[in-house]
Amino acid sequence: MTGPVKLTAVCKDYLWGGTRLRDEFGKQCSLEKVAESWELSCHRDGPSVVSGTEQTLKNFIDENGWDILGTNCRDMKDFPVLIKLIDAHDDLSVQVHPDDAYARKHENGCGKTEMWYIIDCEEGASLLFGFKKNITKDEFRRSIEEGTLLEKVNRVPVKKGDVFFITSGTLHAIGKGILIAEIQQNSNTTYRIYDYGRKDKNGKERELHIDKACDVTALCPPENCPSHSAEEHNGFSSRLLASCSIFTVHLLNIHEKAELNTDSTSFEHLLVTEGSGRLEGKDFSMDFTKGDSIFIPAGYGRSTVTGNCLIIKTRID
Repeated sequence: MTGPVKLTAVCKDYLWGGTRLRDEFGKQCSLEKVAESWELSCHRDGPSVVSGTEQTLKNFIDENGWDILGTNCRDMKDFPVLIKLIDAHDDLSVQVHPDDAYARKHENGCGKTEMWYIIDCEEGASLLFGFKKNITKDEFRRSIEEGTLLEKVNRVPVKKGDVFFITSGTLHAIGKGILIAEIQQNSNTTYRIYDYGRKDKNGKERELHIDKACDVTALCPPENCPSHSAEEHNGFSSRLLASCSIFTVHLLNIHEKAELNTDSTSFEHLLVTEGSGRLEGKDFSMDFTKGDSIFIPAGYGRSTVTGNCLIIKTRID
């Protein structure tokens, strides 16, 4: 049985990105802007790598066998999730993602349901999340053509620690000044609806996908994400952030130590968003700090986290 490994993220330089992921989270790259770091990824557009090697996470899984993902992933053809850090120095485009059925038919891939955890944000920051009220498809398309879409969408002020669960079909946009951890289906399919007339480094406006967006967008207010209280344990607390058929995510607030038990049903991924500490198991130990990403194979068993830190733990249930 192989033990836990640190992962090195792939960085992306989209035009709305900033520098916090490099300056505060230690992401090493030559990009001027670091909009996203793909922390846990087997996606062809940006696979993460086992730290200290040139081996991709996908190759690591192939080498050690699919069983290290756990019995809950046994019947899956592809790695189930993609986990990112996102630094929105400027507003992201207004966008939507298709569901699995539409994506299989039109994109040869899976759809995209995701959740956001607000790691940090500037005072007064907000994001777009669904519509204020029900509208028709004709009203939706007309608002895009007439430039009145932003008058109809639901703008939500945010604060550190907020959680948003965004099902496929939900119109959304991260606002400027927000730093987010995103846990999502393993998909890179996005239909861009509105982009503020911005131009890329080549002076061209980015492509919009209006027809497809009109096909898949839910033209109604969003459902609120259930809020869960933290459960106190000896040395740490645990708060459920989101749970669905694709992923289950907890926030671990460790002020002394936490005992983990990674069973045979699922791997676990740890994303350190604050602080530092040490992870120890039966045959290994590793130090970690803010921005580190750790993959624990299914069936590894017990390990202990000591330190003072915040960790987002993801598994497949």
